Amino acid sequence: MVKRFISYYKPVKKIFIIDMVCAFVMAVCDLFYPMITRNIINIYVPNQQFNLMVTWLVALGLIYLLKVGLNYYITYYGHIMGVIMQANMRKDIFEHLQDLPFVFFDENKTGSLTSRIINDLMEVSELAHHGPEDLFISLIMLVGSFVMLSTINFPLALIVFSVVPFLILIVMKLRIRMSDTFLETRETIGEVNATIENSISGIRVSKAFSNKQNEIDKFENNNHKFQTARKKAYKVMAEFHVSSSFVIDFLNILVLSAGGIFFFKGWINFGDFAAFILYISNFLNPIRKLINFVEQYQSGISGFKRFTEVMDAEIEKDEPGAADIEKVIGDIQFNDVTFSYGDDKEILKDISFKIDAGKTVAFVGPSGGGKTTLCHLIPRFYETEEGTISIDNKDIKDFTRKSLRKSIGIVQQDVFLFTGTIYDNILCGKLDATDEEIQHAAKMANIHDFIMDLPDGYNTYVGERGVKLSGGQKQRISIARVFLKNPPILILDEATSALDNATELLIQNSLEELSKGRTTVVVAHRLSTIKNADEIIVLTDKGIQEKGRHEDLIKAEGIYAELYNSQFKNLA
Repeated sequence: MVKRFISYYKPVKKIFIIDMVCAFVMAVCDLFYPMITRNIINIYVPNQQFNLMVTWLVALGLIYLLKVGLNYYITYYGHIMGVIMQANMRKDIFEHLQDLPFVFFDENKTGSLTSRIINDLMEVSELAHHGPEDLFISLIMLVGSFVMLSTINFPLALIVFSVVPFLILIVMKLRIRMSDTFLETRETIGEVNATIENSISGIRVSKAFSNKQNEIDKFENNNHKFQTARKKAYKVMAEFHVSSSFVIDFLNILVLSAGGIFFFKGWINFGDFAAFILYISNFLNPIRKLINFVEQYQSGISGFKRFTEVMDAEIEKDEPGAADIEKVIGDIQFNDVTFSYGDDKEILKDISFKIDAGKTVAFVGPSGGGKTTLCHLIPRFYETEEGTISIDNKDIKDFTRKSLRKSIGIVQQDVFLFTGTIYDNILCGKLDATDEEIQHAAKMANIHDFIMDLPDGYNTYVGERGVKLSGGQKQRISIARVFLKNPPILILDEATSALDNATELLIQNSLEELSKGRTTVVVAHRLSTIKNADEIIVLTDKGIQEKGRHEDLIKAEGIYAELYNSQFKNLA
C-alpha cells in the first residue's frame, strides 16, 4: 500500500524534491545556531574578538533570512503538492466509480462514498505534504544533533540519546491501536455522512409524514457511534501524547542534571553546557515532529486504506474480443436466463422469450416478479448467472458495454435530473447535440412550449434532483433525452405509473411517438397503457405464466384478465 501511495508523488516529483532540499537546508541551518552560540560564549566574548562575533551574528541573521524563503516554499508549495495529489486521487476514484457495476452501489451508501472522496482524501493530502517532510527533518535533526553533541562531549551525548529507545518503544506499542481506532473513526464518519445525505434528500417525505423525530433519532444513533469511536481514538492519542511527553520532560531533567554534574566536575565548560541546552531544544523539535508524524500517518493511511478499498473494487470489464455494436436491427432474445441478487432467492429462473425488431412487448405481473430486473439485464447493469441474452442473434457479452448502452434508451418511473439547467439535462442524451436537435427532441416530448414559457427558457435551473419541476415535466425531459439519443432499442420501465391520468395521457402520446420504429420493452402497472402492444408477457415469481395479445389474454381469462378486470373495476 505504501508503494501505491508513493506512486502519487510522480506528477509532483519536482515540487517534492525541491521541498525535501529546502527541508534539508532548514535542518542544517538549525544545527548551526548552537555551535555559533557556543563559539561566541567560549571564544569570541572571552577573547574580546568583537569583529568575529559581529561577523557570525550577521551570518546567523542571514541564515534566518534564508529560512524565511525556505519556510515559504515548504508551507506554500508543499501544500500545493498535497492539493495536486489529492486532486489526482479524487479524479482516479471518481473515474473508477463510473466503471463500477450496479451491485457496488446497491451495497454502498452515497454518503459513505462521499466521505471517502472528500474527508478521507483531505487527511491523505496532509500526510502527503507533511509526512515525508517531518520525517526527513526529524531524522536529519536527530542524527545531526547527535553528531554535533558527540563532538562536544561524547559521554554526555550518549546519556542524552539513551531515552530515544524508550520513545521508539512507546510509538511501536501504540501504533497498531491508533491505526484501528482511526480506521473505525473514518467508517463512522462515513455513516454519519450517509445519514445526513439520506435525510436531506428525503426531507420532503419526512415533513409530509411528520417524521422529524424519527430522522433525528437515526442521526443521533450514528452520531453517538461517531462520538464513541472518536473517544476511543482520542484515548489512544492521549496515552500516546502523555507517554511521549513524559519522556521528553524527563529528557530535560536528564540534560540539566547530567550536564550540571559534568560542569561541576569540570568535564565541560560553560559554553559547551549552553550548546548542549540549545541542542536539546533542537533535539526536542524533531521528536515532537515524529510524534505528530505518527498521529498524522495513522489518520492519513487509514483514509488511504479506505480509498484503496474502493479502487480495488472490481470494475465492469468487456469480454476479451468484445466489439462495438454496428447497425442494430433490434431483435432481442432471452435463452434460459437465471438471475439472483447475491445469495438471496432467485429473481428470474430459466426465462426465455423473443422480441422481433421494431415490435413492442409489455411485461406485466405482480411486484417482485423480476420485471425491472429483466430490463436491467439487457444493458448489462447486472450479469446473468445462467443463460444468454442476445441482440440480433449475437450474445450481448460479445459487445462492448459502451456501444450496447448507446443502443438502448431507458425511461424510468423514478426520473433523475442532475443539478443544472433543463438544457443540460436534455443534453445528457447526446453530448455533442446542437441547439436545434435539443429543441426538436423537446418538441417530440411535448415539453418545448412549456420550456419556452419559462423566464429563462432552456437555461432554467431545475434545482437539486429537479425539485422545481412537476413529476410530469421531469418525465417529459427524460423522454426528450431519449428522443435526442435516438436509440434502436427502448426500455420503458413503468414510465407513467406515478402520474395523474391527464399527464399520463400527454406522456403516453410522447412515448408512443418515441416507440415508432424501435424495439420496445415496456414494464407497465396500468394495463390500459399497453393494450396495443404486439405481445404481452405475464411474469410472476414462478416465471412466464402467459403470453399473447391483449384480446387473446382477456379471452383466456387467466392472470392477465384478472389483473386487467381488477383495475377496470377500480377505475369504475
